[in-house]
Amino acid sequence: MPSDISDKTMMFKVQAEEVKLVRDIVSQVYNALVEKGYNPINQLVGYLLSGDPAYITSHDNARNLIRRLERDELLEELVKSYLKQE
Repeated sequence: MPSDISDKTMMFKVQAEEVKLVRDIVSQVYNALVEKGYNPINQLVGYLLSGDPAYITSHDNARNLIRRLERDELLEELVKSYLKQE
């Protein structure tokens, strides 16, 4: 059996700078969606479920901003915020 395969559980941890970046981008995207008259929650959920950036408006560069993040980063921050944990 190859020695490069490990049975140890890997830890997933996001750094504080990344957390701030995610929060800033989500806030900017949220505001852009509101400004264009969209329901930002529905649009963000659509994006998170599908991965399709067409759910996010290009207004104020929101679509390009959201694409800078991995969806797992977004989901982690949303879950933490919902649970009020840092």
